[in-house]
Amino acid sequence: MKDSRASRFRFHGDWEVAAPPPAVYAVLNRPEDYPRWWPQVREVVRTGPDTGHCRFRSFLPFDLHVTVRATRREPAAGVLEIALSGDLDGWLRWTLIPLEGGTRVRHEQDTALRKPLLRRLAPVARPAFAANHAVMMRAGHRGLRAWLGVHLDDG
Repeated sequence: MKDSRASRFRFHGDWEVAAPPPAVYAVLNRPEDYPRWWPQVREVVRTGPDTGHCRFRSFLPFDLHVTVRATRREPAAGVLEIALSGDLDGWLRWTLIPLEGGTRVRHEQDTALRKPLLRRLAPVARPAFAANHAVMMRAGHRGLRAWLGVHLDDG
């Protein structure tokens, strides 16, 4: 299926957290815990050591179901990359950059909509989809900071 420009999304941004890269990597590498700190990640079910199924929803009234597969895990380099398929098709990459007193968490995502209704709506709803993603990412940043603040000494 050919992607129209409207159904393809590329996102990137940086979060700063007051925790060292190994602690941040440990949290990001445990997707089954994401629903505990990221409100829009509603469910994560591991199906294997590198695979799973995720369901997420932000403020728009639809769930996205995505199969995930870790394609690159490099803790020493602070890189975690995931392939996505299902309602979204593409990839997501986390890159951790050490900062004095913490970590910059760079997230990059390149995805195409596969859910038929969303593909049909994409040409007119693109700004709403981008805003939906921005809300989700802001909440993820807040949640990660809070989770690390409580659980930093656990690891």
